[in-house]
Amino acid sequence: MEALMVDVTRDDWLRCAALLDLPDQHHIDGVDEPGGGAAFAVVSPRDGQVLTDVADAGTAEVDLAVAAARRAFDSGPWPRLAPADRGRVLLRIAELLEERRDALALTVSLEMGKPITDAYDIELRAAITTFRWYGQLADKLTDESPHVRPDALALVTREPAGVVGAVVPWNFPLTLASWKVAPALAAGCTVVLKPSECSPLSGLSLARLATEAGLPPGVLNVVSGDGPTAGRAIGLHPDVDVLAFTGSTAVGRHFLHYAADSNLKRVWLELGGKSPNIVLPDAPDLDRAAATAAWGIFFNQGEMCTAPSRLLVHSSIAERVTEAVVERARALRVGDPLDPATEMGALVGERHLAKVLGHIGTGVDEGSRLRTGGARAATDLGGSYLEPTVFDRVAPGSRLAREEIFGPVLSVLTFDDLDEAVALANATEYGLAAGLWTSDLSTAHRVSRALKAGTVWVNCYEEGDLTVPFGGMKQSGNGRDKSAHALQKYTELKTTWIQL
Repeated sequence: MEALMVDVTRDDWLRCAALLDLPDQHHIDGVDEPGGGAAFAVVSPRDGQVLTDVADAGTAEVDLAVAAARRAFDSGPWPRLAPADRGRVLLRIAELLEERRDALALTVSLEMGKPITDAYDIELRAAITTFRWYGQLADKLTDESPHVRPDALALVTREPAGVVGAVVPWNFPLTLASWKVAPALAAGCTVVLKPSECSPLSGLSLARLATEAGLPPGVLNVVSGDGPTAGRAIGLHPDVDVLAFTGSTAVGRHFLHYAADSNLKRVWLELGGKSPNIVLPDAPDLDRAAATAAWGIFFNQGEMCTAPSRLLVHSSIAERVTEAVVERARALRVGDPLDPATEMGALVGERHLAKVLGHIGTGVDEGSRLRTGGARAATDLGGSYLEPTVFDRVAPGSRLAREEIFGPVLSVLTFDDLDEAVALANATEYGLAAGLWTSDLSTAHRVSRALKAGTVWVNCYEEGDLTVPFGGMKQSGNGRDKSAHALQKYTELKTTWIQL
């Protein structure tokens, strides 16, 4: 089933929510583990109500999880299985994700506020596709045998890197976990996954499901806890060989320190963004460009590292494009994530909502013009909702133009020529993604090369599939998720030279 059934109602989802079996323990060495007794409440941003209390990992629980992963890697069957056999387990995980799609989408929607339609159609589709893609890829990788001297044979082989510590955020809890876990497992690694304390339930559900699919004990362990305790313990652990982190640039720096202060483990980072979306007067369809700009910044409540939060528009078309975006923002339906008609749900929680509102206040104080939004929305629901917000007349050096907000807040800047547009686009510490709208093929190629971003979308935004890599430049991180390139993070190259 590829799309949400149109006759499913909010009341249907509420009835399903009452029947959910939400996990409340860590998953370590193939079983649920209560840990030392400490717990924290998982609060739904939908209505501010507690979903469940979940075990809170300290260093002891992280030690248990890493020890299980270490045993599974050093002496367990997983790294020694034929790649095709590993692939079959990943394919079975994909099948179970498909079978439990309703419950998992509902879990994601409840724990982080995403509209149920997006959780079902986008989040779960991405997770299913990721495990299926790497399951199919597992036995199709090849080693190398370079041509060397006639009296020697050289072999270059890829071997699994070991125990992977993966720490993922709350905005796409299953998608981003899958982007780390699936290629690591396909490579033969074992994993300790720490989901965000804001959205641990889908990650814990994934661990249960993977064990059910036939993953041997200790191969995938999931601990729930916060970053300063559980995340730090994973980062510093001497038996973790690789760190894979998605989150803020500030926290990414901590993981580099953890590696330096422990065993010099490899650290792969996918960090923040302040992505530019450039609209030129010769865009093939200005209405489509405006509609896509609005969709891009308000999708997932703007809680997306690639969100096109800076709309750079040529001054000759700026008012037309901005007004079209404002109209779409005002028409957007903000409401209960469990209502299939909702287009924008709740921000992840009150603390994050307050932070985004602070950025909006700063924008007003700096002199940017607030065109629409800027206040709490859906106040009758009791959750963390915000109006879609658009600023124009934004100064390039303002905090509104420079800082990642991670919410549904768009900054519109104008330019007069192409060189100025590229300079504005690159005037950020980030380099994750960018968009460009033009009908000129030469301009598309020249500007795409000039933009300092890991992904450039031309006449579209947020397009792609598992065949292409994803990651950033500058302070948006290093390494790549997705595609066969992701396996480079979880493998070591070994050279064997045989004298004949």
